[in-house]
Amino acid sequence: MAAEGRKEKGVSRREFLKVTGAGAALTELLTGCKPEGEAEAVPAKIVRVPKAKTVPVTLRVNGKVYKLQLEPRVALLDALRNHLNLTGAKKVCDRGECGACTVLIDGKPVYSCMMLAVEAEGHDIVTIEGLAKDGKLHPVQEAFVEHDAMQCGFCTPGFIMAAVGLLNQTKVPTPEQVRTALSGNICRCGVYPRILEAVLDAAKRMRGGA
Repeated sequence: MAAEGRKEKGVSRREFLKVTGAGAALTELLTGCKPEGEAEAVPAKIVRVPKAKTVPVTLRVNGKVYKLQLEPRVALLDALRNHLNLTGAKKVCDRGECGACTVLIDGKPVYSCMMLAVEAEGHDIVTIEGLAKDGKLHPVQEAFVEHDAMQCGFCTPGFIMAAVGLLNQTKVPTPEQVRTALSGNICRCGVYPRILEAVLDAAKRMRGGA
């Protein structure tokens, strides 16, 4: 008798499933939403970005003239690395903060990541690949090697180009002028004292003092 009483008062598993199933169906009918875990997959929308039009760009790099077809938004750094295979200028911060992408524009150091390729038309561009002449290193390159002014070497091209830009304008730089000129370049290995020595020595070499 006690067992029969408990059966009358309780709810069977089948009845429970019927009730919850009816409740879920009612919820879906009223809200238009299926219970969690049963939502239908919404197909992903593919957004196709139209390809930007290219324009003819003529660059004079290391004494050679190159005719390219580039998007107007392409940075000079990307044009050098990706289209001319001149990879000496490094792409690091891509925001004009580390100096690894320094090249010379009309003899002056410029962050190539901050200049559009179309802006460089009509200017003389020199990269680290264009410094050595007839198999002989530039005096700044020689000084960097002899003073061991590098460790990993990754930032070295940017430092050398910035130093050459300084010495193109200042024949007898002071240590403070060298520090100021190279302040926009970062060496993560920390060989700044040797870099300073190398640039001062290179200045003497370029004046014929070595």
